[in-house]
Amino acid sequence: MSTPCIICVAITGSVARKENNPAVPITVAEQIESTHESFEAGASIAHCHVRNDDETPTSDPEKFGLLMEGLQKHCPGMIIQLSTGGRSGAGKDRGGMLPLRPDMASLSVGSNNFPTRVYENSPGLVDWLASEMRTYEVKPEVEAFDLSHIHQAVKMNRDGRIAGTLYVQFVMGVLNAMPVDEEVFEFYVRTLKRLAPDAQWCGAGVGVGQLQINEWAIAAGGHTRTGLEDNMRLDRETLAPSNAALVARTAKLCEKYERPVATWQQAREILGLRPA
Repeated sequence: MSTPCIICVAITGSVARKENNPAVPITVAEQIESTHESFEAGASIAHCHVRNDDETPTSDPEKFGLLMEGLQKHCPGMIIQLSTGGRSGAGKDRGGMLPLRPDMASLSVGSNNFPTRVYENSPGLVDWLASEMRTYEVKPEVEAFDLSHIHQAVKMNRDGRIAGTLYVQFVMGVLNAMPVDEEVFEFYVRTLKRLAPDAQWCGAGVGVGQLQINEWAIAAGGHTRTGLEDNMRLDRETLAPSNAALVARTAKLCEKYERPVATWQQAREILGLRPA
């Protein structure tokens, strides 16, 4: 049997607003409902951000705690992955939710350009976030926006700053960062396999590149991410009606390439996570 494919759903992010797509979940209650639908459609990881009432992003640990509580109740066994991204806070505020002990958290190990700003991840902040994740037994999902981030992740894994089996997500399609390019994608996969043969990896495409990255990742034997954080459309003319619709589309690609969709139990085993 082919290796099961883990589907991660990025349910809301820090940028998408209801004026862009009414299906974007903002409140904790909306996010719980949207994640539950995605869980039933085949997602085994929920990548989570939280928002203020005015839809602006925040790193408020209390909001993250309420979201985690709801997801654990309504999506039992689903892997909860909290974002430490820089749009939601600054400095150590970005890791203020890690004492909640989610299963996973995102970790950017280097800086790069975003559409209108520098996504700054200084070496000191990266090391502190990684240390907090080790302290609270949170598995990092390394978000690689650039080739150097893959090399840095491998280095941190070898010297113990990232514990356990490495999990790297290739993020492509962010304006001013790495575009969606098949040769680059394939080079990323080869590079990670050469440097860290036991590592697991995931492909995430932003905007119109989401579906393409989903297909490349599934065909190449990796895992993949979908959701309204990264892309709000089914096609150029059609808004995605829900996160679950994007998950269902990804699950159909798994069927096309004869990849079973990973259950939450399989996903936890593949990633070496503690039992639910």
